[in-house]
Amino acid sequence: MAAKEPLVITAKDEMRKWSREMRSQGKSIGLVPTMGYLHQGHLSLIQEAHKHSHLIVVSIYVNPGQFSPSEDLSTYPSDFHGDMLKLKSVPGGVDVVFCPKNLYDYNNDSDEKQKNKNGNENLGAGGGDGNGVVSCVEEKGSGHETWVRVERLEKGLCGKSRPVFFRGVATIVTKLFHIVEPDVAVFGKKDYQQWRIIQRMVRDLDFAIEIVGSEITRDSDGLALSSRNVHLSPEERQKALSISRSLSKAKAAAKEGQVKCRELKDSAILTITQAGGRIDYAEIVDQENLKSVEVMKGPVVFCIAAWFGKVRLIDNMEIDI
Repeated sequence: MAAKEPLVITAKDEMRKWSREMRSQGKSIGLVPTMGYLHQGHLSLIQEAHKHSHLIVVSIYVNPGQFSPSEDLSTYPSDFHGDMLKLKSVPGGVDVVFCPKNLYDYNNDSDEKQKNKNGNENLGAGGGDGNGVVSCVEEKGSGHETWVRVERLEKGLCGKSRPVFFRGVATIVTKLFHIVEPDVAVFGKKDYQQWRIIQRMVRDLDFAIEIVGSEITRDSDGLALSSRNVHLSPEERQKALSISRSLSKAKAAAKEGQVKCRELKDSAILTITQAGGRIDYAEIVDQENLKSVEVMKGPVVFCIAAWFGKVRLIDNMEIDI
């Protein structure tokens, strides 16, 4: 059977028109949001989406709203041709690839853009995280000023060191939901906090969309798949295995009755730092509300973020006791 050739759509209005036409025919739509540079983990999300919908839309968009100017937006890897080849290889195929150029360019905001270009003195008061930290969108003065926040869930874990990240994620996902109008959206559990934030946003804002969390895809040696892995040197990649190994060790210890979280976290931190990693955080939190847990009494998730060289990696492992 010939590989399925996805329809490539770049315009918002065209994307919305396609979705509404398909839904008028009784077809359900599954959305898999990505930032491109696809790997097997992304393809597993598409396979999961096939279980829940008739048609599949994959969005490819590197969202500047979730990066601060000091982060790696300019070096985020991309390979659109390679992505298209991979999407054609997925069993069942992909119906649409939505790859807009700039979802923060509104064309008619030229006066606002000029004001921001001439002086961004108000950004600290009206933009960013309230403490003067802004995203790449605000830095470039696009005129965009509406943001979606899931106020409590965004504060811990990755939110501590990346203060604009989750409002950027929540905002772009909201925009994609309004443009694509899916019935189902699939997110990977590797970005555990992101998945829970999107779930909460959908609940709180009454989106008629089912949010599906898909399990982490790992290489054969246990490293969680990530587009950023390409930036690891062979030596750094080997050292980075300490993350998944420390998580597995903690899970096994918990199953054997070790439920004091401080000892489990200290052990993981020691393992990763001895391997050459620099810890951003190592936290054991409730699976639903993401609140820190001192003693395990129910389902938790052990979340770790660590730097190896110039690459920040995240991973987690659910522990059900």
